[in-house]
Amino acid sequence: MKTPELSYIIPVYNRPEEVDELLESLVSQTVKNFEVVIVEDGSSQKCDHLLDKYNPYLKIKYFFKSNSGPGLSRNYGAERAKGDYFIFFDSDCVIPEDYTQIVTDELMENPVDAFGGPDKAHPSFTPVQKAINYSMTSFLTTGGIRGGKKKMDRFYPRSFNMGISRIVFEETGGFARMRFGEDVDFSTRIIKSGFKTKLIAAAFVFHKRRTNFWQFYKQVYNSGMARISLSVKHPGSLKIVHLLPSVFTLGSFLLIFLSFFKKKFALPLILFKIIIFSDSFRKNKSILVAGLSIVASFTQLWGYGTGFLDALWKNKTSGEATFSAFKKNFYK
Repeated sequence: MKTPELSYIIPVYNRPEEVDELLESLVSQTVKNFEVVIVEDGSSQKCDHLLDKYNPYLKIKYFFKSNSGPGLSRNYGAERAKGDYFIFFDSDCVIPEDYTQIVTDELMENPVDAFGGPDKAHPSFTPVQKAINYSMTSFLTTGGIRGGKKKMDRFYPRSFNMGISRIVFEETGGFARMRFGEDVDFSTRIIKSGFKTKLIAAAFVFHKRRTNFWQFYKQVYNSGMARISLSVKHPGSLKIVHLLPSVFTLGSFLLIFLSFFKKKFALPLILFKIIIFSDSFRKNKSILVAGLSIVASFTQLWGYGTGFLDALWKNKTSGEATFSAFKKNFYK
């Protein structure tokens, strides 16, 4: 099999600093069988000034379009890409230097229709970013919902690090017109269409995510709401595991209320905090990050849980099928 050509597609909205760091990491790739397609989604702070800096080292295509959200911007880039595979990155990702080599070797040895990789925290990330990364990848939180094990029967790639063949894009039509949950919807449609997906565990990216807990809360709240939209669009896709953050949210609020009357009701939450702290400290070797991981974990579970419950209530009472909140938070 010939070496596949890759197209790295990056939608961006008002984040030139992030794009600068991402492009710098792509310059360092050990193999260069890729082009870079940047889709500026109606930004007022554009990143086109970076082209002169990186054009000598990278094959870059730059497009500016009116704002439509990341999903349709990815489609816009894919329609103009030349590669055999389209790989989507979020603009707040940094790519390890051997990423392209790992993906290329895997595709040549074991061709697959769609794939994805995990994300990690870079040592240079702030303590808050490391704590958020912990909560987003830990199986003690909703990291278990996202999935990241090769033993999973079906792997649903996420758009921060997601690859598809050109054939997959042409036959599925790419991302739907959804502002939130569009990557899970796309992965679901890929699998329903009979295509094979795979986790390439070694093909990870460093994902900065949000820089404060309020931004993080808005992100996960929208993710919780999107889960109900997805269940309406794909009947049968809602699993018991998706209910757990809402159960945790309701249960923890009840325990907090009861603890005002009897202190013993606070013990389960205290135990959970100790477990989170210990596990994060084991992974991050930082007391500060471990402490912030408690805040990040509760923010994530409560944010996802309340968003899920809000959308569930609206669906049952008014029949709404799609939901969104914090509408300016399209780029996660």
